[in-house]
Amino acid sequence: MKIITGNPGTGKHTVARILARNIGLELIDVNEMSMHEGMTERNGRVLEVDVRKLKRVLDKKIPKNALLVGHLAPYIISKSKIEIAVVLRRNPYNLEDVYKKRRYDKKKMLENLGSEIIGITYYDTIKNIGRKKTFQFDTTNKSVSSIVKKIESLFVKGKAKEDNVDWLKMVSEKKDLKRFFPY
Repeated sequence: MKIITGNPGTGKHTVARILARNIGLELIDVNEMSMHEGMTERNGRVLEVDVRKLKRVLDKKIPKNALLVGHLAPYIISKSKIEIAVVLRRNPYNLEDVYKKRRYDKKKMLENLGSEIIGITYYDTIKNIGRKKTFQFDTTNKSVSSIVKKIESLFVKGKAKEDNVDWLKMVSEKKDLKRFFPY
């Protein structure tokens, strides 16, 4: 099984749909599956997922020839079942525009931007899946087809040069830490 994860707005679902079709993988959307399995609960405007329950259910149901997509993917599948984990990343300044268009409230926007800047999803994927199985790709200002091509090469040939992403250094050099971390 392969996974594509990353913060909201990085292109996960767009890339995953094309990849699954191109290389014949069964596409499984973690968000849809969690709702279908009754593992979500609305807390105000936010949907919360019972990750432990979802992990128990999905670990049994997901076929080997699957592409799992969603920001929760690295937390809900056993490490031994995952061949490759891809984390999509995106420049936080660019991502901020995406969140504004999606009308995220300020708190949700800052949480997601902070997570992207310090690389929480990438770190957690390495922690849960392993460094040798985890690859990150920067989707900022890149065409969907170029990202798909890189990941397809990784999935099919097992080879790809991952991107070096350090948003924290960039934000720090621009003296914007307080902008993204106002607390």
